[in-house]
Amino acid sequence: MKTRKIGFWGHIREAPHSHTSSLEKKPEIVEGGGPARRIALSAVLSALTVALSPLYIPLGATKCFPAQHMMNAVAGVLLGPWYAAAMAVVTGTVRNALGLGTLYAYPGGIPGALVVGLIHRYLKKTDLAALAEPIGTVAVGATLSALLLAPALGQSITPIFFWAAFAASSVPGAVLGYAVLKALRRLGLAETLI
Repeated sequence: MKTRKIGFWGHIREAPHSHTSSLEKKPEIVEGGGPARRIALSAVLSALTVALSPLYIPLGATKCFPAQHMMNAVAGVLLGPWYAAAMAVVTGTVRNALGLGTLYAYPGGIPGALVVGLIHRYLKKTDLAALAEPIGTVAVGATLSALLLAPALGQSITPIFFWAAFAASSVPGAVLGYAVLKALRRLGLAETLI
């Protein structure tokens, strides 16, 4: 007979038989989850991203935040595309309100989070989806920044500049995000958080 125990977030887990050896332990089944936990994790990741905002690379009219892309990668895998995109919107808005960011935070953050979440959900349920963050940030976000946002702000900046600037931020951020996901899995925290 399986025993029940309360997990980190107060949800119930099924523990393996007590006579099972440590080599034969079955993975614990996590019950629960839901929107409240996802919203809470989105808020925590947003707050952490804002707290890391002083660490940025100034490049022309933009500020490159590797921490944003790291969190996009983590949130896209753990929370899915819509929560990750909402987290990028919240983070960009708070950073702009505090004078820590620019309007380029929106096209620079939202597409990357969406791409990671969509790839993880519909193509490959693997942490490697985190490495797709630059596809959204560079291919979509940088292009939108060059063709729409920069002209609207009265700036004449070439797409090549935005591609290079956004790649300089999103590539290391995606790699860091992948490393964070691997660390969370190794510690057994990734499944506990959601």
